[in-house]
Amino acid sequence: MSSSRPWFCPSSISATLTDPASKLVTGEFKTTSLNFHGTKERIKKMFDKIELSVSSYDTAWVAMVPSPNCSETPCFPECTKWILDNQLGDGSWSLPHRHPLLVKDALSSTLACILALKRWGVGEEQINKGLRFIDLNSDSVMDNEQHRPIGFDIIFPGMIEYARDLDLNLPLKPTDINSMLRRRDLELRSGGGKNLEGRRAYLAYVSEGIGKLQDWEMAMKYQRKNGSLFNSPSATAAAFIHIQDAECLHYIRSLLQKFGNAVPTIYPLDIYARLSMVDALESLGIDRHFRKEIKIVLDETYRFWLQGEEEIFSDSATCALAFRILRLNGYDVSPDTLNQFSEHHFSNSLGGYLKDLRAVLELYRAMQLSYPDESLLEKQNPWTSYFLKQGLSNVSLCGDKLRKNIIGEVHDTLNFPYHADLQRLAIRRRIKNCATDDMRILKTSYCCSAIGSQDFLKLAVEDFNICQSIQREELKHIGRWVVERRLDKLKFARQKEAYCYFSAAATLFAPELSDARMSWAKNGVLTTVVDDFFDVGGSEEELVNLIQLIERWDANGSADFCSEKVEIIYSAIHSTISEIGDKSFRWQGRDVKSHVIKIWLDLLKSMLTEAQWSSNKSVPTLEEYMTTAHVSFALGPIVLPALYFVGPKLSEEVAGHPELLNLYKVMSTCGRLLNDWRSFKRESEEGKLNAVSLYMIHGGGAVTEEEAVEHFKGLIDGQRRQMLRLVLQEKGSVIPRPCKDLFWNMIKILHTFYMKDDGFTSNEMINVAKAMINEPISLDELL
Repeated sequence: MSSSRPWFCPSSISATLTDPASKLVTGEFKTTSLNFHGTKERIKKMFDKIELSVSSYDTAWVAMVPSPNCSETPCFPECTKWILDNQLGDGSWSLPHRHPLLVKDALSSTLACILALKRWGVGEEQINKGLRFIDLNSDSVMDNEQHRPIGFDIIFPGMIEYARDLDLNLPLKPTDINSMLRRRDLELRSGGGKNLEGRRAYLAYVSEGIGKLQDWEMAMKYQRKNGSLFNSPSATAAAFIHIQDAECLHYIRSLLQKFGNAVPTIYPLDIYARLSMVDALESLGIDRHFRKEIKIVLDETYRFWLQGEEEIFSDSATCALAFRILRLNGYDVSPDTLNQFSEHHFSNSLGGYLKDLRAVLELYRAMQLSYPDESLLEKQNPWTSYFLKQGLSNVSLCGDKLRKNIIGEVHDTLNFPYHADLQRLAIRRRIKNCATDDMRILKTSYCCSAIGSQDFLKLAVEDFNICQSIQREELKHIGRWVVERRLDKLKFARQKEAYCYFSAAATLFAPELSDARMSWAKNGVLTTVVDDFFDVGGSEEELVNLIQLIERWDANGSADFCSEKVEIIYSAIHSTISEIGDKSFRWQGRDVKSHVIKIWLDLLKSMLTEAQWSSNKSVPTLEEYMTTAHVSFALGPIVLPALYFVGPKLSEEVAGHPELLNLYKVMSTCGRLLNDWRSFKRESEEGKLNAVSLYMIHGGGAVTEEEAVEHFKGLIDGQRRQMLRLVLQEKGSVIPRPCKDLFWNMIKILHTFYMKDDGFTSNEMINVAKAMINEPISLDELL
């Protein structure tokens, strides 16, 4: 029969992870609790108010809005005053400390501000300083190495024409002006091809650059309930300037009531910004420090979701992000709303026309959370995956420099699917690629502190290193325990302590979960030893002897040991179960030892059944095989005892509840099928049977190897999605979420280890595991 061997790797990893040559000194990375607390408090304050940078570009367009009562009087003179008071030292209007590749952005904002001042006949000094800035940077207008804000080729030439109407001479080369006007004319005349609707949305979005040539009836079809065009103050201001729409004016006035005498480049953004903040904290592994604040955000978002809030459902990125964050946190959200963002719909939207990588990334991430009966959601996966891959291959040089964070996110998401990405490894990657620059670029650049903050990175690095220092000590303890229990004397057994500990620490990393990690790791080591004992190391007499000893639970009685091997294994299992029983009092207020003994007996008896099948050359039915094999896969002793050490109290009734038993069965079945699929060829060569070979045997020769493999890949996918539903859905569930998470953690471990073959063998993964435990992160190197 197939070896009961679950998900274990070659022994090389143990020596690698515990390399004594490590030069790391824990003390170097400790941060005072005062600094840690201070960083947390600053982040908590970010939940209270979303800070959006004001946009000189959009403020200029609002400043150009005339009074409804007199076209020669500004409707918002306070915006004109803001422009007069906020010119930068170099003569430009833009975000301070701008990126060297954002000169076109500065030119666009500066020209808009100059036009606003010229329109109302004020600020001659500021106008002249602005013109000097344009003169000094005029070469950047046609520089293809410079980043081009959205709509620049329409908006900037449009402003040049408006400057002519105002008799304003711009210090630009006539050849450059003519070239830009021709390019704008060509773009306005082009049809848009298959993406006609997306092009119309784009033209409405850049309405300020089209002006009198705009089809305003078409553009106003995109007006939102708040009166804006795409939540864009500049486009909305242009609409009011040309057609005096009352709702447009209402939107602008509401902005100024909120922000004072200047406006941002996009509003509202609160829901997306707060969800992005929650997403960042979760992906950096520091969300546990902000549970109260995050709960408030999620409850509010869910209320908006149920109300059909336009701010969520009119934007694909916000909708997909809300769906993903809410579903992952146990809220009941339907994917039906995401089905509106099909490939056809998206391609005919503003985001599709602009090839919005971030929006498709959010859609792709949301697709990975589909349940078994959500086929429409799953059908979105191919096109979103293709779109992201194309986006990576088509990144321009300047785009790559300005969008390195989103490019890194896309790369990681494609290479590490949600169900095969260990949280601790993902956290380390995210920290290394963390965006501490909160700048985004639309028609102009803007900043939002909730989207990117150095405090996120500081806290994440401090937290990572604190957890890591604890994990290093725990790994040393595991090594000493192996020697003390004489497990290293069993030459037939693989030495897997570091590997087993890694699987625990990669998902259960919070300091307070030390007991859960130690239970997981020690039982992982023991199941490896026992697996090898039943597979190659023990006789049938020894196997039966071990089971009988566990059944009697005799602490001494060495005369009953039929061999030294049985004595070592039994003593190690006995001491570990006793330790779990003692610790369980602190967590559960009761001794759970009898339950853990039963878990171990179920495993040993299933392994004995398989050993007897192999000895007798029996060929069980596939159903008989899976009934035994999902238990012999040996996840029971690893996962089930750890449930008692993650926080919630579990009564005997809950510990034996059908829901928990189903979680265990689905997890173990998924793992067994993964193992048998990946090890099929090797075990066939060794003359061993497993699920794949039995499926072919009982198919009477009608099933090919390729058909069998595809069949089991489908079963694995179904089991995984079923597990996701069991873990995330809270309605009718009696098992606490922290406990259910352990089953999903194991699913992720299994998919990670079986991603390429039948074990955790690649040098790349070994190096990643070593870094996770032994190499602290330096904050100075990241800033």
